[in-house]
Amino acid sequence: MDILTALTSTFAATVLDVLPIAAVLFGFQFLVLRRRPPNLAKVLIGFGWVLVGLTLFLVGLELALFPLGTTLAKQLTDPLYVFGVETVDSAMAADWTAYGSVYAFAAAIGFATTIAEPSLIAVSLKAEEISGGAVQAFGLRIAVAIGVAVGVSLGAFRIVTGTPLPYYIMAGYAVVILQTLRASKMIIPLAYDSGGVTTSTVTVPVVTALGLGLASTIPGRSPLLDGFGLIAFASVFPIMSVLGYEQLSRWFTGRKRRLKKETEA
Repeated sequence: MDILTALTSTFAATVLDVLPIAAVLFGFQFLVLRRRPPNLAKVLIGFGWVLVGLTLFLVGLELALFPLGTTLAKQLTDPLYVFGVETVDSAMAADWTAYGSVYAFAAAIGFATTIAEPSLIAVSLKAEEISGGAVQAFGLRIAVAIGVAVGVSLGAFRIVTGTPLPYYIMAGYAVVILQTLRASKMIIPLAYDSGGVTTSTVTVPVVTALGLGLASTIPGRSPLLDGFGLIAFASVFPIMSVLGYEQLSRWFTGRKRRLKKETEA
């Protein structure tokens, strides 16, 4: 009965969430364009499958992925696991090297949740379609996932050390600006969008749970001030990784061409 209740309530919430989208789409179609959408029956069936799919997806996350992520975050930041004692003082907690498993878990969960992010999958497939294969969907997802992994791991390091968040974000965007000045015009919009689509259904709850769990167990850290901010890292670093991926690809391509010319000469 609990699962049936969860399915029913989630389906109702999903309908309410999707209704504004449907209202805008059909409203413009009928009231502005004044045309009947082509294949209206298929479109309505598609909307129905969207509602069913989103409902099952959200219930699955709520029952499995979110609790597991929260539990792992609490266990990895438990002083008994990290230091072998039940309570630690501020001096012991300041030893950031003791949290190696936390950094590794942060990187792994950042990578895994990004690979599974539906919004990123949709954007990457569209990018591959529009670019005619010049942008590979899987390669783009890997580049974004690496960026999120590095960002979330660095964000966990920030919480452990207690250093101010603005310094990291300002430094990150400074690097992004420098990369943007040297990047290809084709990749810049896609790189910036890739940073935005990571902060969606799968990534946000798990990464937030990690940050709050980490800030709650380290002495001197405030869950409100230090627990949040990991999502900011998950937004900045994918931009850097996608721009860096494009720049490295361009450099390797140019290098191969130069070597080929030298060989032919």
